[in-house]
Amino acid sequence: MTVEADILEILSAEGFLPAGASPPLARLAGGVSSEVFRMDLAGGPVCVKQALAKLRVAADWRAPVERSRFEVAWLRTARAFTDRVPEVLFEAVNANLFVMAFFDPATHTVWKADLAVGRVDPRMADRLGRMLAAIHAGAAGSADISARFDNTPFFEDLRLSPFLRFTAGAHPDLAERLTALADRTAATRITLVHGDVSPKNILCGPDGPILLDAECAWYGDPAFDLAFCSTHLLLKAVWKPQHTAAYLSTFAALQAAYLGGVAWESPPGLEARAAELTGALLLARVDGKSPVEYLQTDADRDFVRNTARALIADPPYRMADLSLLWKNALDAR
Repeated sequence: MTVEADILEILSAEGFLPAGASPPLARLAGGVSSEVFRMDLAGGPVCVKQALAKLRVAADWRAPVERSRFEVAWLRTARAFTDRVPEVLFEAVNANLFVMAFFDPATHTVWKADLAVGRVDPRMADRLGRMLAAIHAGAAGSADISARFDNTPFFEDLRLSPFLRFTAGAHPDLAERLTALADRTAATRITLVHGDVSPKNILCGPDGPILLDAECAWYGDPAFDLAFCSTHLLLKAVWKPQHTAAYLSTFAALQAAYLGGVAWESPPGLEARAAELTGALLLARVDGKSPVEYLQTDADRDFVRNTARALIADPPYRMADLSLLWKNALDAR
């Protein structure tokens, strides 16, 4: 049986589709950890997503498919604080599959694709920063939300182990520092974290960003979300150096908007954790289990590796200082 046939069978058996219905399914690009399809119904298209046990990366990276339940829970919880996430329309819990709203590519472009061709609008980062801060602020200190996302082992499998701990094995001289950072992050429980705030998971719509793909959702350290997105914006300047100034302006807009909304803890404390995590994640995106695919030359990977190593050895406390260090390193290439 094909994946498509299996999905239709599940949705029919669970009551979302009438028995025997076979609406068209079209596989969507970009899924590393899930099967993702567009399904055309009489009322319009929807998106169907099912978690994979083995992720589509070169390294042997497996993760519990039950993470799909936490993604659905994140989407439903986050909608209490923002309307900039997809609405969940149906969930087949035992199949680790769900159906959500579909966004037309004609009106909702992928932020990564926009950044790659130089369509860089710092206002998108400003709106994203405000949205993330609103979600983090809304969920901070909630015993109920914390209990629903008591899933640190999942976050360990999806983020801490493949990124920080795997990278520690590749850099023995930094292993103690990277392991301690992973341990500290795992032990920090402050608010609801998305875990994969990457430009590839953000749609740019007429009313601002839409945040997708919350498979790594966890109640933990909000600094991880800020650091994860910041890492990608810095890496884009290595990939497309002609747009460096615009990327760094976007980086600055994200920091200002997000940190301006931090009221649940000391902003400087969160910023210091985010700066340290950003340095570690930069190294992980070349030497972790999920290296970014767009850094294709040894020169680019070595630049990121060497600059990130310096940031890990002597981490700045402010994201603005980290950005300046990155810019100076780029200028010196």
